[in-house]
Amino acid sequence: MIDFTLSKSQQAARDYAHQVALEEMRPIALECDRTEKIPESFFWNMQKRYWAGAAGQARQQDTGEEERQQNVLSVLAQEEMAWGDAALSTAIPGPGLAAPPILSQGTPEQQMRFLGPYMDGQLHWGALALTEPGIGSDVAGMSTTAVLDGDEWVLNGHKHYITNGARSDIVVTFATIDKSLGREGIRPFVVPKDTPGFIIGRIEEKMGLRASQTAELIFENCRIPKENLLAGRESSKKAGFKAAMGTLDATRPMVGSLAVGIARAAYETSREWVCEELPEGFPAHKRRAIEDELEELRQEIEMARFLVWRAAWMADRRIPNSKEASMSKAYAGGLVMKVTAAGVRISAPGENSERKQFLAKWFRDAKVFDIFEGTAQIQRLVIARRLFPEIDIP
Repeated sequence: MIDFTLSKSQQAARDYAHQVALEEMRPIALECDRTEKIPESFFWNMQKRYWAGAAGQARQQDTGEEERQQNVLSVLAQEEMAWGDAALSTAIPGPGLAAPPILSQGTPEQQMRFLGPYMDGQLHWGALALTEPGIGSDVAGMSTTAVLDGDEWVLNGHKHYITNGARSDIVVTFATIDKSLGREGIRPFVVPKDTPGFIIGRIEEKMGLRASQTAELIFENCRIPKENLLAGRESSKKAGFKAAMGTLDATRPMVGSLAVGIARAAYETSREWVCEELPEGFPAHKRRAIEDELEELRQEIEMARFLVWRAAWMADRRIPNSKEASMSKAYAGGLVMKVTAAGVRISAPGENSERKQFLAKWFRDAKVFDIFEGTAQIQRLVIARRLFPEIDIP
């Protein structure tokens, strides 16, 4: 039997995340977007909130109420955080996107060594470096190289559009040990900050998610210990590529949940504007058309949310979810652009209220969800390959 009812612990986690978004994110979202800066007090407040939330989840799991719900809890929280502000949600201290490949490919010793410092209550970040200039979403075309020299790996190459890349303590970096091997040559490496040859390049100026730090990373004869190669769980030639794809299968539903959160915020704000600020004398038939459009968008938001939940639920149960993860990301990524565009169009032109400013911001923020974690075209390609395995789809 299919049940979409959240458990007590899941609902509690969702409510807690919404409270954090309402109290910590919404009040500063517009100013952070304008200045492209986040006050340090926000980071410390979120660190304290994180520990409180983590303690509560630990108590619930100690009772045996829920098992294997990390991904579901993550998408529930991410939707609420994005409702507050998606840019700020990506800046919350923690291992971030560095965690999935370390947990999936690292040995127990590596997991303790690289993730243990994040438990000291201080401000730490982690990042994932996969995207490169010129290759887009074609991971097999990766040009960053890793050469074993004695007891060290030597990395050379460029990565760009790396979230939290300039502030992270560790960056899980994918590189190829042999370009002629294509996908089979890809491996994940953990690069600590301040490593000689690890250079922070430019910080991108963006149209949307302006408060989120997006950095260029440069590796020039960057030497890391041999033990920083994540290859403890699988020794096959394709282990590195599988680690990259497995990471995306886990993170794409989270990106989808961020898109759902923004879409929900834009829908709610548009509906409030219609209910509270629609000018007197506005033609009844036009009002009804707007209400009908908003109702259709509400239904589509529900559909996107359930796609995200299903992909996360499968990830928690170790069920292969590449198709479902791509479906959730592609659908939610397209929907958030549709909902935010409708919000900007429906609200009064020329008005400069806070509602209008938020709608304009969310409209700018929405575009990236059609691009990062794999473009919409790549998502459709992944889905097609899973739907039609008998056809050789390039």
